[in-house]
Amino acid sequence: MSVAPVSTGESESMSEHAYKLLRDRLIMLDIAPGEPINEGRIATELGVGRTPVREALKRLETDHLIVSYPRRGTFAAIVDIGDLASISEVRVLLEPLAAQKAALNADDDLRSEFARLAEEIARLGEDGDHGALLEYDLAVHRLIYRATGNPHLAETLIRLDNLATRIWCLVLGRLPKIGGHIREHIALLEAIIAGREDEAAELAREHVRHFESTIRAAL
Repeated sequence: MSVAPVSTGESESMSEHAYKLLRDRLIMLDIAPGEPINEGRIATELGVGRTPVREALKRLETDHLIVSYPRRGTFAAIVDIGDLASISEVRVLLEPLAAQKAALNADDDLRSEFARLAEEIARLGEDGDHGALLEYDLAVHRLIYRATGNPHLAETLIRLDNLATRIWCLVLGRLPKIGGHIREHIALLEAIIAGREDEAAELAREHVRHFESTIRAAL
């Protein structure tokens, strides 16, 4: 059965859908580091054509989440623990800026979203499912980046946070509890909601430093 061609706008929408699904699988290591990426199989799994998948894969390579080799194929990028210092070096500068701008720029709707996340995180137990806890971590950071109003800052931080999360997932089995790290977001979110930009910046800085020290302790 032939499939009718889609409009450019719809194609872009399917490409974005494919990109986000694959990105999150790669971040959470549901697609294991070094695993081959089969374009046709992914297209079938996602129910989209090969063109949106191909466009998504190009973006994922730019994000350093996949690598392509001539005549060998495409693979999920290896997680390099050695990247932790370089990633943290940039995040410790940009995460405080993002938190500060979010505290200054977030509108009422965004502040309501921050409040909802803070309430949900406050109800989490220390021994919650690691996957669910990590999803809250990603949700908080992505919302902060969106609230900055600066798409270039947001894009840079999303890529760095994604790479940091892959490192976290790699050592997750060596960490007895991560609930405390996730609950650190509550004070940060409250500072952003209240518009206390300096406090938000400092809390974000300490959060990044604590993340790096936690990973190094696990190693």
